[in-house]
Order: sequence, then C-alpha cells, then structure tokens
Amino acid sequence: MRVLIAEDDAVSRTILRRSIEKLGHECLTAEDGEAALQLYRKTEEVDLVISDWMMPGVDGLELCRRIRKEESDGYTYFIFLTALGDRDHLLMGLEAGADDYLSKPLDRDELRMRLISAFRVTQLHRRLAAQNEQLEKLNRRLFEESRKDPLTNLGNRLRLNEDLDVLQARAERYGHNYAVVLCDVDRFKRYNDHYGHLAGDGVLRRVAGAIANQRRSGDTAYRYGGEEFLVILPEQPIEAATAAADRLRRAVEDLRIPHETNRPHGIVTVSVGVAAVSAGHPTSADELLKQADTALYKSKEAGRNRVASHGSVNGG
Repeated sequence: MRVLIAEDDAVSRTILRRSIEKLGHECLTAEDGEAALQLYRKTEEVDLVISDWMMPGVDGLELCRRIRKEESDGYTYFIFLTALGDRDHLLMGLEAGADDYLSKPLDRDELRMRLISAFRVTQLHRRLAAQNEQLEKLNRRLFEESRKDPLTNLGNRLRLNEDLDVLQARAERYGHNYAVVLCDVDRFKRYNDHYGHLAGDGVLRRVAGAIANQRRSGDTAYRYGGEEFLVILPEQPIEAATAAADRLRRAVEDLRIPHETNRPHGIVTVSVGVAAVSAGHPTSADELLKQADTALYKSKEAGRNRVASHGSVNGG
C-alpha cells in the first residue's frame, strides 16, 4: 500500500514511517495537516492515511473531513493516531469519516493488524471500482447497441425518436431549423425476388454506407424501416436540404449496383422526399415525417430516382 503519514512530531513520524516500511509498504510523510492535504492531492494513489489528531492549522479531524470530501473514484482508508482514547473523541473521528484508530505510544503489533485490515478494505474497494467501471462500459455499449440498426449500423427508430424530440424542442423554443430526408430503395422487393435476400441485405448495407458518407458532421442517418432510410439535417432550410438529398441520390446511383428489374435505370436507385421545419412555421415531428413521406410518394410517381421536396420534384 501507499501510506501517507501526517504527524507534527518528528520523532513519532520517523518511528511510524520506519515501522510501516519494514512491513513492506511505501510511505509518504507530512509534518502537518495542510502539508498532508497537498501531498494527498498531488499523489496519484494514496491507499491509507495515518494522521495525528492534534496538529497545528489543519488538525487530523479536518484533514479527514477534507479527504472524504475530495475523494472521487477510489477509497482512502483513514486511521487516527492519538493519545485521546475517550469514547467521545473516537465517535467524533468516526463521524468525520475515519475507519480506525491507533493509540499512542505506537504498538507495532497493533499497527500490523490495522495495516492488514486497511489492505483488505482498500483491495475490496478497488475490485468494486473495477467492476463498476466494467459495468458502466457494458451499459454504455448496450445503450448504443440498442439504438443502432444491426444490419446497417445506422441509428434505429428508437434513436430517431429520441433525436427528433431534442430537435423539435429546440425548434419550438429557439426557432431552430432542421430538415429530414426520407429515402426509399426503388423496387427493392423485386430486387429481393430476383437476386435473393442475402444480396438484398448487401444492397441495404451499401446504400447505408453511401448515405453515411454523404452526411455533414452534424447530420445523422437512420434506418427508418425495411428499405427506407432517413437523414436529419440540423439548421438546414428546405433548399439546402433538397440539394443535399440530390447529392445523396447521386451517391447511391454512382454505386452502379445492377438491378435488372428496376427499369429503365437497370441499377439500384433511391427515391427521396424532403421536408423542413422553419422559423415562424411550427410543425410537429410527426407532421414533418408525413410531409417527407408525401414528398417521397411524389418522387416515385414522377418516375423514381428523384428528389421531391414539399411542393416540387427534381429528376434524376
């Protein structure tokens, strides 16, 4: 263990340090509570503090309180070294956060027993801290995985709903803009029937990759369902979102994935619908998605492989 001694008496400090080092532990020493506190703060790990009760300035009681207040990840075992053996003083020490005490003058066998107890407790805390860290990592990973589509690695509907709630709240409170781009792989059922479902899964992954590569850093892409994908573009008016959607459409087209049953193109294409929330025109998230879906339907009616925004259609 790494032990910090706070003792204003030089002789007592030296005796205690040598006794602890003979028992195989690393030792740091301070001549008063303030110096001990500074040493504690700049030392990476202190497993045990053994402190005199009566010291000038910051006494042992105050030192214990401050260490308990400043602890973050680990746990520091705290032992008072004192000649004050009455019950009231012991209770005060325990209430301040101390774990144990040693009576003056120092008894080496008693010291050895206290160090064994301190080692067991600090090791237990370390194991618990390591387990908690692993549990937190697992929880974070599960949280992320539960919001990710396993086939495409894009966000899923749960993630979409959460993000839309945040954007909608900002739009309503601060007047922020945002747009949604809804994409559908053209004649995907025919592709599955002709090439097989495994090939269809491969297409969805490649289309998802093309969509992900076309995003700005602040945009987020999701698998909306089946062969549909959705992209959220924060702070984008309808004109800029439509231009971004057309770049996305062309990126999928440029994959040149054969699709014999998607006439007249002969390759995998997407139809796209765009809608946006703008300042002064409040629209709910559900209504926005309906607008994007309506625009998507228009692009399909106009011949597919096109982008339709709320009110217009651009050909591919």
